[in-house]
Amino acid sequence: MTSKSLNYKISESSIVVAAVEQISSDLGGEAVILNLKSGVYHGLNEIGARIWNIIQQPKVVNDIKQTLLEEYEVEPKVCMRDILALLEELKAVDLVKVNNETVA
Repeated sequence: MTSKSLNYKISESSIVVAAVEQISSDLGGEAVILNLKSGVYHGLNEIGARIWNIIQQPKVVNDIKQTLLEEYEVEPKVCMRDILALLEELKAVDLVKVNNETVA
């Protein structure tokens, strides 16, 4: 049975959180994540590792962008594009959960 959330595109208002069925480790500022369901390892560079650390608790994508804009010199549009690309990749391998419902 497929979850409806798999059909959603991640947006600035989406809430994302790291999946629980994984183990991750910091390797000198980078991260390695083991997906416990698939047994596949995934590596993240410094920025990816920072995003991974941020989403250990549920976060709105726009809040992730704001944090990165404060910490790194990057154009807002480029920042958002790169965040969304990484989150879509992580979602595709079941390492993040996405909630696209807006909070009233």
